[in-house]
Amino acid sequence: MTDAASPRIGLVLDCADPHRLAVFWAEALGYANVGSAGAYVALYPRHGTGPKLLLQRVAEPKTSKNRMHVDIEAPDIHREADRLTALGARRVDDGPCAEHGSTWILMADPEGNEFCVCDHGTSPG
Repeated sequence: MTDAASPRIGLVLDCADPHRLAVFWAEALGYANVGSAGAYVALYPRHGTGPKLLLQRVAEPKTSKNRMHVDIEAPDIHREADRLTALGARRVDDGPCAEHGSTWILMADPEGNEFCVCDHGTSPG
């Protein structure tokens, strides 16, 4: 496959209130809210690098651990975790955790969707 034909990914996050959650994720990732339609709010990277994030309103509540999660890489995971906490996230455990050459802090967004704040080592699995 050539670079021109390489697939790109976008992420879709189910949530109860996409407009509220869009504020958090736009600030967390430095993304721009490019609009909404019906049950969706779209966030795009401000500088064109990274996957698009679509927040989708769903009726059912989150009932278990995410099957997939976002890793936010930062050189200082404690400072980044504090910044995200100020935006409305919360720490899920006492971490940080370390494994396979990476250190991370497990967190949750304002609706409870888990994500990790990781150093620049190998991302956790």
